Amino acid sequence: MANVAKFNREDVIRKAMLLFWEKGFNGASTRDLQQAIDMRPGSIYAAFGSKEKLYSEALECYSKEMSDILMRHIAEQRSPLAGLERFFQNVVVDQRDSNPSEVCMLVKTLSEVNEQHPDLLQLSRELLKRTEDRFTDILQLALKQGELAGHPDPRMIAKQLQVQMIGLRIYMKTSGNMASVSELIAGLFKSISTRSDLN
Repeated sequence: MANVAKFNREDVIRKAMLLFWEKGFNGASTRDLQQAIDMRPGSIYAAFGSKEKLYSEALECYSKEMSDILMRHIAEQRSPLAGLERFFQNVVVDQRDSNPSEVCMLVKTLSEVNEQHPDLLQLSRELLKRTEDRFTDILQLALKQGELAGHPDPRMIAKQLQVQMIGLRIYMKTSGNMASVSELIAGLFKSISTRSDLN
């Protein structure tokens, strides 16, 4: 076919994701995009339709990468709750210097875009809800394994953890105090766990 795209779509989307995560939707100019993904503006719009549609795919890419990191830690750790705690530590603290921004890209999008971009607002909310659902599934497994203290509601704990994670990432950005944030994460999980050996 004459119009076969001569680029790796996943690679382009990931590069765009890193740029948008750093600069935001409005902060990333067409020139920035052109330099980041090595495509001319005409090719970008031919491949993705619009900046907004490329940003939507970048949001999906971000969400998938976070999900992959989460599930890897769950698979590696000795318990669901320990895996979730390790995910918090990795995303909030360990990746602080390697990520384009300390703040969650989904939260950053919600704070930046307005009703002129309703599709981006809706997608960001949907992807945050997916994160809540993943946390809930993990916490339900932890509950079955006797890891949660008291008489917990996994869905409510998932909501609380998501709020805590958003706050921890913002606190990391404002304070830069990695040791303090690590202590806060450990204390957070100790408060909901029956396990004395949790980190």
